[in-house]
Amino acid sequence: MVGQYDENLLSDMLPVYYTRLFPQNIFCRWLACGNSPQPLSNRELSFTLADDVYIRYLSISDQREFQALLQKKSPYKLDIGAVYNNKPSISRHDAVVLARELVFDIDLTDYDEIRTCCQEAKVCDKCWKFMVIACEIIHKCLKDDFGFQNILWVFSGRRGIHCWVSDYEARVLDSPGRAAIADYLCLIVGGDNQNKKVHLGADNLHSSIKRSVSIIDKYFEELIQDQEFLQTPGRLQKFLKMIPDETLRDQVEKNLEKMSETSLERWAMFVRTYDSYLRDHGHAIRKIKYLIEEIKIQFCYPRLDVNVTKGFNHLLKSPFSIHPKTGKVSVVFKPQNARTMKLDEIPTIYTLLDDSSPDNVQHQTNMKSAVKNFQEVVFSLEKAEALRRRNDPNTTLDF
Repeated sequence: MVGQYDENLLSDMLPVYYTRLFPQNIFCRWLACGNSPQPLSNRELSFTLADDVYIRYLSISDQREFQALLQKKSPYKLDIGAVYNNKPSISRHDAVVLARELVFDIDLTDYDEIRTCCQEAKVCDKCWKFMVIACEIIHKCLKDDFGFQNILWVFSGRRGIHCWVSDYEARVLDSPGRAAIADYLCLIVGGDNQNKKVHLGADNLHSSIKRSVSIIDKYFEELIQDQEFLQTPGRLQKFLKMIPDETLRDQVEKNLEKMSETSLERWAMFVRTYDSYLRDHGHAIRKIKYLIEEIKIQFCYPRLDVNVTKGFNHLLKSPFSIHPKTGKVSVVFKPQNARTMKLDEIPTIYTLLDDSSPDNVQHQTNMKSAVKNFQEVVFSLEKAEALRRRNDPNTTLDF
């Protein structure tokens, strides 16, 4: 092995990783709950092998079969699909989807129009705050507004996070139900050419929007300083185009021209100008009543890939899969710990298998913590499934 992660060594490292470190038992127990009441063999798995060889419609009957499949194929990437009415490898053309976790995919590339520290695949601790906000907002919404309890959060391995909701009510949602939840969570609308993408109207704000803004407020000043949303002439012009009232926009532009270039000071001046304008122009309140909140949401609110949530055919990377480009493990984390996560402390396959690596001990500890986080969600899900089956006269108590 060399002194740092080398993708060319992945084929040698993966068999060892899958044997020693991949939590096969708890993984299969999670899938089994997510399949219930269907057999585990009705779940679709997908492997991406070396040289981007892609295999769909795989299935397993138990952990022993899963272990054998991992050792035989050593996938570079492991994805999870839906539960069908039959074994997917047998009836892939006429198979009917019976269940699928409600999933959410948040990727930092969807923030490229607003984040300034990184672009595309690059990620740092500054732009990770967008993921922290997304995790907190979505988690609170799923629990408080929809009553879901068995929610799994997973680092994607590179530049985003995934959320899996495994409650029975979530798994059996049809496409319109999933679309309704996705639409409920989407406040940012419009394409790249649209300047203002959030419109809250003039009526009283829904409690979920108020809650989201209160979460954003905890991080907003940090983000302004980290990202400098209003620093350069180009960014300032984008910001001014978010102000629909032309008179207010002219006042803000004139006032900001006199300011220093720090975004935090410019934002404070904007808020003062906005408040003063509303006091002097009461007629404008219906048009820009929630302008402050709309701008905060446009800068900070979660940007979901709604097609992943709405559909059944999209496969999502498995927890504890390895990202082939970074070598990082797709670790499970607790939502309340998202803020303290450090990207350089996320375990990589190399540091986990190389005892001489200076990060080995730290990464081993973090890997064990991630598995424990996974276990806690699975244990909770198993209890919920047992209770549901006990109370459902149409099911047996066999588990």
